[in-house]
Amino acid sequence: MENKKVINHIVSWLKKYSGESNTNGFVVGISGGIDSALTSTLCALTGTKTICLNMPIHQIKAEYDRGQEHINWLKSKHKNVESVDVELTKTFQTMRDVLPLDIQDWLTMANTRSRLRMTTLYAFACHHKMLVAGTGNKVEDFGIGFFTKYGDGGVDLSPIADLMKSDVYNLSKELGIVDSILNAKPTDGLFEDGRSDEDQIGASYDELEWAMKFIANPHDFSTLNERQKIVLDIYTRMNKANQHKMNPIPVCLIPEELK
Repeated sequence: MENKKVINHIVSWLKKYSGESNTNGFVVGISGGIDSALTSTLCALTGTKTICLNMPIHQIKAEYDRGQEHINWLKSKHKNVESVDVELTKTFQTMRDVLPLDIQDWLTMANTRSRLRMTTLYAFACHHKMLVAGTGNKVEDFGIGFFTKYGDGGVDLSPIADLMKSDVYNLSKELGIVDSILNAKPTDGLFEDGRSDEDQIGASYDELEWAMKFIANPHDFSTLNERQKIVLDIYTRMNKANQHKMNPIPVCLIPEELK
């Protein structure tokens, strides 16, 4: 992949889309992770207004600090970048207080965090007539569906959704994104114990990329070692289970004779 050419292509695509939609720029949620760092940097490079939101919810300090370090770096390089810190912990706690306890399992509440952030992003986007830029990469969005439906999956456009995770790292290094983010373990930041994506998934992104490519161009299964078989099973299981996120919303079409 020719990093500089890909960067220029995405930046041009973002700028054109914003212009054609008659909007004023982009809103990006900053998590302290590599995907949001790259997405916000690409948006900033368009020269259009870019608002970065740091939205802590019982956030681990290291995650919050990485996000803030990236925002400060981005603002020092691009005058079109603004930032707002929106503390959502009290809002999340209100949801906890009003929801029945018997539905507050770990996944439900993690997804609730993500959906509160989506609501916040759209509040800023609506007010400023801007677009919410998604931060999902190809492995997460179209491989295993590792995102929250109507949470971080609720966006207006997805500038890095055709990039593998390794591509995300390569482009981020090319752009000089801060080392603390480049070296951090990927995490969705939705759990108070700081668990990583690999902890949740059971496989690393390098392994998942291998599985995605293997399925696209299958080889001899008899040559796989035990770990590769496990990773392939994780990938195919999650891909199947999360099709409802990746596919368009099903529409019940009414036959003409019933209308």
